[in-house]
Amino acid sequence: MQPETRSSLVTLPGAIIIAGAVIAVAIIWVKRPSVPPASPAGQQADVAQVNVPAVTSADHILGNPAAPIKIVEYSDPSCPYCKMFNPTMVQIMNDYGPGGKVAWIYRHFPIDKPGTTQDGGILHPNAGHEAEAMECAGSLGGNDKFWAFEKALYAITPSVTPQSPNGLDQKQLPDIAKSVGIDPVAFNECLSSGQFKSKIDQEYTDGINAGISGTPTSFIFTPTNGKIPLIGAQPYGTVKSTIDTLLTETN
Repeated sequence: MQPETRSSLVTLPGAIIIAGAVIAVAIIWVKRPSVPPASPAGQQADVAQVNVPAVTSADHILGNPAAPIKIVEYSDPSCPYCKMFNPTMVQIMNDYGPGGKVAWIYRHFPIDKPGTTQDGGILHPNAGHEAEAMECAGSLGGNDKFWAFEKALYAITPSVTPQSPNGLDQKQLPDIAKSVGIDPVAFNECLSSGQFKSKIDQEYTDGINAGISGTPTSFIFTPTNGKIPLIGAQPYGTVKSTIDTLLTETN
């Protein structure tokens, strides 16, 4: 499946110039249940209508939970463009996290459902299982281990493409867990239980209800309670410019 491109849509006073300058970037688009369509490229999105659940203590949060800017990312570890965007978010947190200005919230959007390809197949067969593995890492080791596992998983997992259709060998998941300091036996027990499948399914449904059509899709929660869609694997400079503008407006 060939990825399509689309311009990011930003609609906050003071950020319009940045929004207009956002370049088209890659995103995995999928067939999905019928929801209200997203705004076409070049058209301003109505931020007030973006139906994204609020950030709570149940989320996986990297950085200051009270940060004035929160970036909520819906992602799939098998997606090549999610892997491309992951280092961007790591760099953003390296720059803004220590000062408590930005928090990164990770939510699951595994494209492992029947009918997610044009021919009715499954685009990323292992994505849901890998999402469950991330949850098991968090449940056994806390927030720090969740993020350590997330970083290792994105670094190790092959992107699912026509050239590498099988993705990660799922037998490697306990090895990844062990590498970040999680007991592999307890990890395997958690993963085989399927206890986090319903949570991941709910986050996927929340993403559908928010109008997500592909991965990665993020939303910047602003200091004024706005929500800015950030579509695709946006480059570091674009994300940084938007953050800097928003931080300037709060001073």
